[in-house]
Amino acid sequence: MNPALLLALMTVLFLVLGYSGVPVAFSLLAGVIVGTLFTPVSLASIVQKVFDGVDSEALLAVPFFLLVGELMTSANVVIRIANLSQALVGHIRGGLGQVVAVFSMFFSGMSGSTSADVAVLSRTMAVPMTNEGYSRAFIAALIAAASTIACLVPPSIMAVVYGAIGNVSIAGLFLGGVVPGLMIGFGLMIYCYFFGPVGFRRPRARWSQLADATKAAALPLMIPVILLGGILTGWFTPTEAGVVAVAWILFVVIPLLNPGHIRELPYDFCRAGLIYSLPLITIAAASAFGWMVAYLRGPIVVSGWITGIAGNDPHLIMWLLVLVFTIVGDFIEPIPAVIIFMPVVTALTQSADINPVHMGVVLIATLAFGLITPPYGLALLMATKFVGGRFSQGLRASLPIYVIFLVTIAFTIYAPSVILWLPKHVLPESVGCFKSPSGAGYICP
Repeated sequence: MNPALLLALMTVLFLVLGYSGVPVAFSLLAGVIVGTLFTPVSLASIVQKVFDGVDSEALLAVPFFLLVGELMTSANVVIRIANLSQALVGHIRGGLGQVVAVFSMFFSGMSGSTSADVAVLSRTMAVPMTNEGYSRAFIAALIAAASTIACLVPPSIMAVVYGAIGNVSIAGLFLGGVVPGLMIGFGLMIYCYFFGPVGFRRPRARWSQLADATKAAALPLMIPVILLGGILTGWFTPTEAGVVAVAWILFVVIPLLNPGHIRELPYDFCRAGLIYSLPLITIAAASAFGWMVAYLRGPIVVSGWITGIAGNDPHLIMWLLVLVFTIVGDFIEPIPAVIIFMPVVTALTQSADINPVHMGVVLIATLAFGLITPPYGLALLMATKFVGGRFSQGLRASLPIYVIFLVTIAFTIYAPSVILWLPKHVLPESVGCFKSPSGAGYICP
């Protein structure tokens, strides 16, 4: 069979099965099995590729970050962070909307998981916002948008997967994602101030109240310090940082703040393992699917189309990839999208001489945007389910928020010096810098 027709058949089969309710991993594997029927590739080779997809030490960071989020949520420690957020911004117009944005910026630095963010924000903020008269559609849209910050700021699970699959510095992606992540957070705060519901106007928290809230949240807030500090100083890898963060929660945070939760820890571990199994099997299936696509020369065809339009213009290439990933993200989850299209991204990154960390941050921001766009919109779908509204209403409420993401993506594309400033000054090697032969400083290409 013609490779182009076989690629089309695999893609159509995956989409049809996916929208029929078949889990993403099995939909991908169905397409791969069909590919083996019309090629010399054996099923044994596919099984090996499935295993190779998850045989990565870097991916071990994912279950520990998920466990951090699960422990923080289950032990109900996050309420202290919510109280601190309210003390900081609760008095501003659209108070609880502001709290959601700030709360998400804090919690995203602990879990790295969009799903965990949606669950925590919905559990903590949905009822108070409903009681203050916020519409369920607005609540769902705001929570879904705020949860995407977890894709960008460290310890982003998306950055871990992208770095592991694309052989890109995970620490560099962590640092590069800080600016766009903060842009989305502050953009949501500005949106809530000018265009969101007013909510109840609260008095500004006194300094003593702010100090008390900060003291109460001090132990949980040490988690981002442990994660970032350890990684950036080189004391431990992202995986080891996740282990240290889990140990901090188990031996310090929970015993001091909620000792009665210790008996529930086995359940937390089991739940985190079940949650991890979902992306793990998807990564395995997507790796096999991506390998089959590469075998059929799909990346060469797609990269050829893009370079035929954009030449070697890095900005235009990134915009075309943003368009591709926005469309792809509308239909499949971010992690399989990254794995399947990574050969295309790698080829275009090299041909246009784009810094791999810069390209990674642009595409991660784009996939974060895809979490709130139709028809898939996983984060928005989860938020509307937790809040109790309709997906269509949440979608309409999300439309103005799209502007924030588009501005952030555009800034990320056209301001690489800003995006890469933090990685260059903290971990120069992560963005391709090397020590000067004279021994003084670094030389960055």
